[in-house]
Amino acid sequence: MTKDLTTGRPMGVIVRFALPVLLAMLFQQFYSLVDTLIVGRILGPEALAAVGSTGSLNFMVIGFCSGVCAGFAIPMAQAFGAKNENDLKAYIGNSLWLCVAFSLILAVVTGVFCLQILRLMSTPDDILDRAYSYIVVIFWGIPVTYLYNMLACMIRSIGDSKTPVIFLGIASGLNIVLDIFFITVLKMDVMGAAVATVLAQGVSGLLCLWYIKGKFPILHPRREHLRLNRWYIGKLCMMGIPMGLQYSITAIGGLILQTAVNSLGTLYVAAVATGGKTSMMFCCVFDALGTTIATYSGQNIGAGKVSRVRQGVNACMLLGSVWAVIALLLYFFAGHLLASLFIDSSNTELISLVRRFLVTNAVFYIPLAGVNIYRYCIQGIGYSQMAILSGAMELIGRALVGLILVPMFGFSAVCFANPMAWIAADLFLIPAYLHYTRKLAHLEPAAAGA
Repeated sequence: MTKDLTTGRPMGVIVRFALPVLLAMLFQQFYSLVDTLIVGRILGPEALAAVGSTGSLNFMVIGFCSGVCAGFAIPMAQAFGAKNENDLKAYIGNSLWLCVAFSLILAVVTGVFCLQILRLMSTPDDILDRAYSYIVVIFWGIPVTYLYNMLACMIRSIGDSKTPVIFLGIASGLNIVLDIFFITVLKMDVMGAAVATVLAQGVSGLLCLWYIKGKFPILHPRREHLRLNRWYIGKLCMMGIPMGLQYSITAIGGLILQTAVNSLGTLYVAAVATGGKTSMMFCCVFDALGTTIATYSGQNIGAGKVSRVRQGVNACMLLGSVWAVIALLLYFFAGHLLASLFIDSSNTELISLVRRFLVTNAVFYIPLAGVNIYRYCIQGIGYSQMAILSGAMELIGRALVGLILVPMFGFSAVCFANPMAWIAADLFLIPAYLHYTRKLAHLEPAAAGA
């Protein structure tokens, strides 16, 4: 049931691992897209704008959770690649305690302060109450987010990228049913969409737990592995917290940008929300390649195969570049059709804005592929702290647009905010990747001869 990523042709290994990861991410985005589609079609543009206005705040907090879990899985992948089962189980045992602590603290803090944050973001008054009722439910469900993400990352760290997809597929179907039930039958408005998302993700997390218990003895920590150990805790935090902070720091730039978008009015909030939801679905390919190269790099560094890491990065960049071109063509010729999935086709002005946002972003999807692949590779080979710096570069790019260019050029500047952030991050990540792989290359002969 496990998979060793340290042997075989890199392109083939990466494609076979990445496809299930991609499906899992598509299912996760499906939660969000179903919320958006049902909210936009049934409750209208104002409700759509309310949910969309929480996107950056949602990403800042939930992204931190996902990043921490992905970071915790890197030492697990390295231990698995090095065939060190004791370390693997010790990392698992200590990560469970950390996840419990992080999830409870975050749920309480974000649940208490999210209304004040929405006000600081200049969320329009006509959508503020709905935005709060949606995001506060998502935040109270943070322990559920940790449950699924940590267990799924544990499974992927030992090479099984397929199992979480099955459970997310089940949860996605449940999410659709619950969305319709809570919104149309119980009349819970946008809060119903949030409750449906949390419950569906909870089901996928419990299914992962059940599967690990029955199928993966290698992931079962014994009592001695559940004792808190300062060394393992330190290594996990050194990997996990920087990855989590990278998401959050990146999202701060998004919050600044969202505040600027909010000042333009509800129409532009809805346009960015719809464009963002659509692009997130297409960008799952880049996210899947990033997740894949993190596990791939972790296992191969554990095995001392540095040159194989570089081969994997090159394969991922080729795949990402091909998809970037395909996405641009789809947006250009069918962007209005994609927008009309969420918006009534009679709202031509809003549809035109969404298409413009999508096409402008897609022109820069190759730099976006680089952000995901180089950053996750650097994290996978053990330099997770560098993620914070790349996140800071993205923050600077979006903040400059939000604070300076949006007040001057309006929605046109908004369309270029993400591309500026991606290019800024690549200016740091590419030299960092070249530096660290050259540095580790000196270790490969010793590792190979050991």
